[in-house]
Order: sequence, then structure tokens, then C-alpha cells
Amino acid sequence: MDFFETILWPLRWLVELVLAVWHQALTWLGMEPASGLTWVLSIIGLVIVVRSALIPVTVRQIKSQRRMMDLAPEMKKVQDKYKGKKDQFSREAMSRETMALYKRHGTNPFSSCLPILIQMPVFFSLFYVLRHASENKTGIGFMTKPLTQSFNEASIFGAPLKMNFTQGWESGNWTVVILLGVIVILMIASQFFTQLQIMSKNVSDETKNSPMYRQQRILLYIIPFAFLFSGVTFPLALNVYWFTSNIWTMGQQFIVIRNMPTPGSDAWRARQARLKAKGKLTDDEVRALDAQTPTKTEGQRNQPIGKKRAKKKGK
Repeated sequence: MDFFETILWPLRWLVELVLAVWHQALTWLGMEPASGLTWVLSIIGLVIVVRSALIPVTVRQIKSQRRMMDLAPEMKKVQDKYKGKKDQFSREAMSRETMALYKRHGTNPFSSCLPILIQMPVFFSLFYVLRHASENKTGIGFMTKPLTQSFNEASIFGAPLKMNFTQGWESGNWTVVILLGVIVILMIASQFFTQLQIMSKNVSDETKNSPMYRQQRILLYIIPFAFLFSGVTFPLALNVYWFTSNIWTMGQQFIVIRNMPTPGSDAWRARQARLKAKGKLTDDEVRALDAQTPTKTEGQRNQPIGKKRAKKKGK
């Protein structure tokens, strides 16, 4: 047992417990124990348990991201104030003012990463559980010898769940290759769409003019392609977990943006317009909405014409 496996021992035990409970429940419902569908549904059940437990942390992340976006204009002012000043006193002063900004807004750059940082140990715990199962080794708790053998025999559409892209390619199992290829494409698309929802709909107009926003727009096109690594390296079962987690995130973001949008964003204006149509806004809220709603001018602006031209036009 290596160092990381030792550190993750408690989480591995919990992962095995959740998988075993879901697998047993599905077996009681009449599903085949060694069926790939049974194991896929057990892994989806694990996602539901993990992501449900992370809802309070995710809510904190969303609030932190919103505060980070809100303080972007103030952050720019601090950066402009000390622009070109590289002496020790200026750097320390800039650092103090930046930390004061974070404290005043009740956020920091790392809090928005908290859910993903918590999920990664669970992800790697599942990796170790499935790797041991694929090597026909019993687990440390609930992955008994019969369950391990059941996982080893499990396949969906002819693709063994324990196999990764490289193994599928080398063995000529094109079902594994195609399934993992499709899953990777869908993971990249779902991650891109999730980030795009935030960047295009849930960012205030003022924040869109900040350098931080432009940097995050660049990351929008880079981060999703990290899933290429997981698609090639990790087994099919682990990619099912990650893809299902991505779908959860996408749906969760849609609900959050629709019901708790950032003030001043397109999503906020859309929500306020819905509430206005239902008569659920106060007079002050209606005025605030009207002030932030761009007015549209219909038709083309009439150009002034001289007297001679007007006279000819009249004739």
C-alpha cells in the first residue's frame, strides 16, 4: 500500500460502503449482480451521495465566486494604484489592501476551488477501489471477493468497466474506445457549457470590463480539455463517475443562475423581468431594473434635411 492509499484509507472505506449498498439495493430489485448496468447505476448512486453531501459547500463556492466577481473593479483600482511600483514597501502595501478587500467582501481566491478540492480525494479513492477490483484484489472493507469478481465480469455494450482507452486500443476492443471517446467529448462539452453559463449570463456588466474577466474567458477554452487526460488514463467506470458529476454540476449551475443570479447580470435582469411580469417586484426594484435595462431605439434615426431638399421632396 503506497503513501496516498494510506492517507485515503478512510475515504476508500466509505466509497466501498456506498458502492456496496447501492449494488446490493439494485440486486434486491432484481438486477444482475455482474451486470455492467448494475455497476454503472451504483457509480451514479455514489455521485448522488457525494454531490448531495457537497451542496452546502457548493453554495459557499457560488457565493464566493460572486463576491470575487463583484470585487474585480475594486481590485483593478488597487492594481492601477501600484502599477509600475516594484519596491518592497509598495508590494507590501498592495498585498495589505488586497487582503483587506477579500476580508471586506468575505471571500478569497481559494474558496471557489473548495468543492473540486474536496471531490478530488473521493475521485482518487474510487480510482484505488476500482483499480484493486480490476486486479482481482479484495478491498479494505465492503468490496468482498464476490463483489470484486462481479465488477471484473461487468461490461456494458461489450465494454468492460475496468478497461481504459489504452487497454481497449491495444486489445482491439473498439466498443471501449468508442464509448470512452464519446464520454470524453460529452465531458468537455458539459464543462464548457457550465463555464459558459456563468461567464455569459451570470456576470455583471461592470465585471465584464475587468482584466480578471478576460483571463477567465481564456481559461474557459482551456480547462475543459483536461478531460482528455482522464479519458485516456482512467478506466471506463471512473469516467462514468466524472461524467455524471459534470452533468450534476451543469444542472446545478442552471438552477442557481436562474434563481440566484448575480445582481447586474443578464440572468439577474431576466429573473427580475419574470418577477415583474408576475407583479412580485417592489417599486424600488422596478426602478432598479428599468435603470439597468438597455433601451432599444426602433427604426433608423431621422437625418436633418435642408429647406431646398425638403421643398423638392414636397413636390
